[in-house]
Amino acid sequence: MDSIDKLTEIFKSFPGIGPRQAKRFVYFLLTRNRNYLREFTSLVNELQNEIIICQECFRYFTKGKQVTPLCDICGSKNRDENVLMIVARDIDLENIEKSHYFNGKYFVLGGTVPILDKNPETKIHLNELLKTVEKKAEKELKEIILGFSVNPESEYTADFIIQALNPLITKYNLKISHLGRGLSTGTELEYSDTDTIKNALKNRS
Repeated sequence: MDSIDKLTEIFKSFPGIGPRQAKRFVYFLLTRNRNYLREFTSLVNELQNEIIICQECFRYFTKGKQVTPLCDICGSKNRDENVLMIVARDIDLENIEKSHYFNGKYFVLGGTVPILDKNPETKIHLNELLKTVEKKAEKELKEIILGFSVNPESEYTADFIIQALNPLITKYNLKISHLGRGLSTGTELEYSDTDTIKNALKNRS
């Protein structure tokens, strides 16, 4: 396997990227000059040095010069501690933030649970979620919003999360709500516009 094939395999592992698109990426890079490629590889190498995971919500963020292991959202005192939204991925959190409608806190699962997976707890930050909810529920948390896309795997994940959280929901009398049907069936949260997200939040149930 030569360099083209190896790089194609790497691009194929990206979400939503098939063999043809992966190969096009490789050939695109081959047409770039050395400065472009040098900057590209430099940025990839810098990812691990500049980006860290928030110890509270588990989103990726640029650490900058700050010492705290918390991102700007988790470290903010202006966010509503009564509401926690659980999302699958960082890109979903970013899209919801663009709506400027939600002012609570987040938790990023790190993905969804594949239907019929034998070890679903290994696919997401489940143990971390349970600890976070318990910690927040002992203080101010009142509501958990399941901020998932509207598709079978996301709905399966939502059911799995509710089942896992059920003892805490009962113990602390927490409200569980889903995004309203401002999101059409089959819609990925990642690609929803701000008005759709606002309506989904406003009509959550």
